[in-house]
Amino acid sequence: MALRCGIVGLPNVGKSTLFNALSQAGAEAANYPFCTIEPNIGVVPVPDFRQTKLAEINGSEKTVPTSIEFVDIAGLVKGASKGEGLGNQFLSHIREVDAIVHVVRCFEDDNIVHIANTIDPARDIEIIETELLLKDMEAVEKRIDRATKSARGGDKKMLVEVAFYERLLAHINEGKPIRQLQVKAEEEVWLRSLFLLSGKPVLYAANVAEDDLPDGNEYVEQVRQIAATENAVVTVVSAELESQLVELDEEEQVLFMEELGLEEAGLSRLIHAAYRLLGLITFFTTDPKETRAWTIKSNTKAPQAAGEIHTDFERGFIRAETIKFDRFVEHGGESGARDAGVMRSEGKEYVVQDGDVILFRFNV
Repeated sequence: MALRCGIVGLPNVGKSTLFNALSQAGAEAANYPFCTIEPNIGVVPVPDFRQTKLAEINGSEKTVPTSIEFVDIAGLVKGASKGEGLGNQFLSHIREVDAIVHVVRCFEDDNIVHIANTIDPARDIEIIETELLLKDMEAVEKRIDRATKSARGGDKKMLVEVAFYERLLAHINEGKPIRQLQVKAEEEVWLRSLFLLSGKPVLYAANVAEDDLPDGNEYVEQVRQIAATENAVVTVVSAELESQLVELDEEEQVLFMEELGLEEAGLSRLIHAAYRLLGLITFFTTDPKETRAWTIKSNTKAPQAAGEIHTDFERGFIRAETIKFDRFVEHGGESGARDAGVMRSEGKEYVVQDGDVILFRFNV
């Protein structure tokens, strides 16, 4: 499944610098607002040491990682919901992503202009959140008008729907993002049809100076406190450092990160955080020709996981022959795992686990 994350934030917080480092797509980054107008898109392979190990054991001719798509959305400003800074155009791009990566400036640098001239993560987050809420308010109000007209005929089902939209509007008017609202299963379809911006899960990327890695600073603590109130995720990154890392070869990157006390690059931390936020896991298929990683949602059953490979696999599913990654490595591959009795034959109700190595059996 394709995972799409939109990178948002105020101008000059390091969005495009981070995007360039993550995707190496060459998005323009400059020290003035709105250098990004059309969204830049970078498709990035998801780093996973397990895939490398599986390919090594099987002698696979090639590896095919799963990927994540980053969309660099132009800097938003106060008034974006009313079109300030071409805000309407920028906000529309957010509707198309699965999650929002909100880059928050948590560093001081007199050479990089902040649009408000001071560093204040709480204020910056509130500006962006307010613009998303105002745009959502506009969408919900329009839906209430349409639904109310349809309900005038006395359709009880439509009256229930109107009541739901009014509850959404009241929630927004309290300054709360829709992702904090509890909805019933039968209301989910109405909520999804609105494509509300504040309903997107959020990952805060606290952009710090290199010296503040890996744990951050007092500005990052402000971001963490805000994230804790809304079940969001925070990752500490240095966009400037990441831009330096991509210029190095793999061995040099490892040495550089060791000197800084970092176990993995910002890309890996960001992707792993996004996976946790969206409840995603990875399973693998492997043979001498190819080792491939596949992304699915947690709690996905085996036939649906097979369908990620090909719809025929799901339709004709018979069973999933499954080995845990650690067991696959321990026994030197599928043959050794089978001989050791740790290869399991699972049926249609099996819930795929992160790191499962699977051979699907199916009828064509």
